[in-house]
Amino acid sequence: MKKIILSSVVCASMMFAASEYKYEITPMIGGAYTESNLGMQQNYANGGLALGFNQNDSMIDQVEIAAFRTVEDTKYYNLGGRDTGITRVFVNLVKDYPLTSNFSLYALAGAGVEFFDDEANDNNENGLVGNYGFGWKYKIAEQFALKADVRHLIEADHGDNTLLYNLGFVVPFGKIAKAAPVVVPAPVVVPAPMDSDKDGVIDAKDNCPNSIAGAIVNAMGCEMDDDKDGVVNRLDQCPNTIAGAKVDNVGCMTLVNLNINFDTNSAVIKDTYNSRIVNFANMMKNNTKLKATIEAHTDSIGSAKYNQKLSERRAASTVEVLKSLNVDSSRITAIGYGETKPAASNMNKEGRAQNRRVQAVITK
Repeated sequence: MKKIILSSVVCASMMFAASEYKYEITPMIGGAYTESNLGMQQNYANGGLALGFNQNDSMIDQVEIAAFRTVEDTKYYNLGGRDTGITRVFVNLVKDYPLTSNFSLYALAGAGVEFFDDEANDNNENGLVGNYGFGWKYKIAEQFALKADVRHLIEADHGDNTLLYNLGFVVPFGKIAKAAPVVVPAPVVVPAPMDSDKDGVIDAKDNCPNSIAGAIVNAMGCEMDDDKDGVVNRLDQCPNTIAGAKVDNVGCMTLVNLNINFDTNSAVIKDTYNSRIVNFANMMKNNTKLKATIEAHTDSIGSAKYNQKLSERRAASTVEVLKSLNVDSSRITAIGYGETKPAASNMNKEGRAQNRRVQAVITK
């Protein structure tokens, strides 16, 4: 018989799902077909047992340890009427190629040894043997499958060939415990803080929740009022108002109390009041469109005629100080009201002190 040469079956490369079991055991029955020069029956019975070690995360799906036993009839074996048997043990690498969820092809290759009960004819000797083959596997239940394969054996010393054809019943065992799925909690979405008027200050901290778009606000969400006159910078046409002055709706002063309190029967401005007058003078110079009427008042001590003249002197002395501070004289006017417009009661000392005052009424 010519030497049998079988080519490996080239299958489309497919990823094989990892087995759910660590091992499988497969009893097999079949036959062996040998070359005629071995002096044995060419076709005889063969049986064996294979133990498979399933591999996960590997290019190889299984490592197989297989043992086969064949028995030769005496009338075919040329050993003086004796029969013989052959025991073969292999270690093979197995690769599966699934076609459906239940059906797959597989290829194997490996090496082993064979032992003859009676060695003879120089060819039938104990020694090394290689093998390769292919087969199919069909899953018939959760833990059972059928498989059939053909294996080409090549004896190492003389290159003698034998074909083994087998039918096996697969029983997997050693189920792999599946790791509990990792539950990734859904990310907690924290809503962005609300800023209804979009002024950059969140509603929870916004003391002025209805700011106009684009307005410049402070840390509390309110528009800036640098001179603290009650009119925000955005609307303030006179941004350097003297503290305490009364202003109109565009932030320009309408009435400024110069806080000059005169001594009784005096029109002399004390040095302690100079800073207030200086501030007022600077304001007038910075706002050249403004004009001021300097109004002076007295308490009720003395005659009304005297007090009228006294208030006029007090208004005039205030104007003179402003002129000395380079305020244009055409923009300031002096007027005295005597005792006619008291700011407080003239029945006590404190009230009379408040009535001896000078204030500026601002006009444009």
